[in-house]
Amino acid sequence: MTLTMPGCPMGELITENVKRRVEAIDGVKEAKIELVWDPPWTPDRISEEALKRITE
Repeated sequence: MTLTMPGCPMGELITENVKRRVEAIDGVKEAKIELVWDPPWTPDRISEEALKRITE
C-alpha cells in the first residue's frame, strides 16, 4: 500500500489498522503490509466513492 506522503504522521496507525482488518478476514492467518512509494500517490487515485464523500 502507499500513503499520501513519506513521513505521514498517521502512517504507523494506518498500517497497523490495515493489518488488523486484513487478518480479521476468514482464512487469513497473517498479513504483511508493505509500504511502497512507486507509483506515487496523486489525487487522481481517489476512488469515485471517496470523491463522492469528499464533495458531499
